[in-house]
Amino acid sequence: MGAVLFGVMAVGCSDSGGTQPAGTGHQTTASPPSSASASAVTRSSGDGQDPWRAWTRDLSGSEGVQVCGATAHQVVCATGADGFVGRSRTDGAVSWTVPAAGSGKNLGLVVDKTDERAVTSGGRTLRAANLRTGKAAWSLRLPADRVYTGYVAADGVVYALDAWSSFDREVNVALGAYRASDGTTLWHRTVDADRSESPVAFGGRVYTTDSSKVTARGARTGAKLATSPSGTKCPHLIAGGDYLVCSGSAYTAEDTFPPLQRLDPGALRPLATAEDSDQKPERALISADGVLMLFEVSPEDSSVGDWNAYDLNHPKKLWSYYTTSEQAGLVGGRFVTFTPRNDAATRGHLISIDLHAGPDAKGDAAPRMAPAYPETVGSAYPALVLPGGDPHYVVIETMVHHILRSLPLP
Repeated sequence: MGAVLFGVMAVGCSDSGGTQPAGTGHQTTASPPSSASASAVTRSSGDGQDPWRAWTRDLSGSEGVQVCGATAHQVVCATGADGFVGRSRTDGAVSWTVPAAGSGKNLGLVVDKTDERAVTSGGRTLRAANLRTGKAAWSLRLPADRVYTGYVAADGVVYALDAWSSFDREVNVALGAYRASDGTTLWHRTVDADRSESPVAFGGRVYTTDSSKVTARGARTGAKLATSPSGTKCPHLIAGGDYLVCSGSAYTAEDTFPPLQRLDPGALRPLATAEDSDQKPERALISADGVLMLFEVSPEDSSVGDWNAYDLNHPKKLWSYYTTSEQAGLVGGRFVTFTPRNDAATRGHLISIDLHAGPDAKGDAAPRMAPAYPETVGSAYPALVLPGGDPHYVVIETMVHHILRSLPLP
């Protein structure tokens, strides 16, 4: 993100930071190294010997939409409620599979590139695959009346929110910390948090928001370390590098949104922040050197918008790029996204833009476009998957005619 013991693990809390919600004990199960938990590895998943190459592969019906991730060595996608498929970086062929063990709707995929774990959830289950071996690593299961609602991985720990499965019951949200390598429960606490807002974590802390305040907890014990001051509106938390920013939520039905607000990650006090566009924030990324990329749309028309670049260290707006996709990534000091589908002259391209110089830059900093491919046109509704490290290739996932394509980074 070991050898693992089988059995039931009691989940509880012992200090003043919170108490265990009733009925939320987990059963933690390690998976035996047998063919019952994973198919035999028939192709190399990439050990540094085989390079990334260009390829195109159809995805199976069990591989979900927008639940793929990648490390420097392979692509991994969630299947069913809580299964996994690993694919070779050399040709995209299936290297290994971990069949789904639970039922329910898949909630997404988190890839911990440090500990080589992929984590997914089918509602009541939180499950991890070992990306080094292509086998199931561990599984957590909640009681029938609780479900996982969001999770993140950082520094060898998986943090997951869980809540009552029924929205009619009194709000009772808990946050658990689990060792990424073997699923060992480190702590589990009742927290003030919006059940639909996944936690964010970095620098030995994990952060949650309940829209009106942000809370920081220590990674080791879960003890509360800081709370943002009264009046801090934070429907959505954005993290990247050593930066923490509050914004409006993409899921709100309102037409007005709280302004961007950068927070000190330690004391959670507000810091000077660039003025945003007052439009609806849909998705955000933050670079290691403090450039916030925010896709903002009109609340009346979310089909088009602008990727706006904000300098967090010298609070100001840097540049904008108009497009029709919230799919994007950061790599090598550049911002990567798709050209707008309503521009007949340029549609169907992957474009990379210098983070600081923007789309009007010249010379070495000028924008670069990949050739047009069927998988990158807007009508395919492509998603972008970036491998770890400093990749020379990116992976495109299409929503129509479900396909993965590996192509050189522009």
